[in-house]
Amino acid sequence: MTAAGSLPGPDPREAGTQLRPGLWHTINSRYPGSMITKPDFVPLVALRKPLSECRVTFVSSCGVHLKNDAPMEVAHPFGDFTFRRVPSTAKHGDLIIHQLKYPHDDADLDINVIFPIERLQELAAEAVIGALTPEFFSFIGYNMDPERFEAIVARDIAAAVVEEQRADVALLAPA
Repeated sequence: MTAAGSLPGPDPREAGTQLRPGLWHTINSRYPGSMITKPDFVPLVALRKPLSECRVTFVSSCGVHLKNDAPMEVAHPFGDFTFRRVPSTAKHGDLIIHQLKYPHDDADLDINVIFPIERLQELAAEAVIGALTPEFFSFIGYNMDPERFEAIVARDIAAAVVEEQRADVALLAPA
């Protein structure tokens, strides 16, 4: 995903301009059967304004959501193809981790270990970042149909980040 309003960067075929060269090969080596194919590059993007003036959002595959939200599907063999919106004003006590694929004992004690919502709130309060978008996004990263995941979940989150939240920066963090 490219940052909203970003300037075109250098040619992504040049060395050093791609985020994680060989990423798809690495994923397919570590997770046989996932068959992810991405011939295109993920270019690095320069900010158009200082970070202290940017609206920042957060997207994670950690499976965090509000306690009163419907739980995510953790038992389906192909994974869950939904995501949850998390108000950027939420606190640790408002949130729960609905995930079976990784141990989250430490994150249960401090949600910021996996979903640094309170640390981002502090950065906004200190004017290190301009502001937070009203909502952050979380989903369960495990799925066995990456094309479907990209066509549904990734597309819908990307649209929400750009069109609804008007984020200048999206921090992406895997669980």
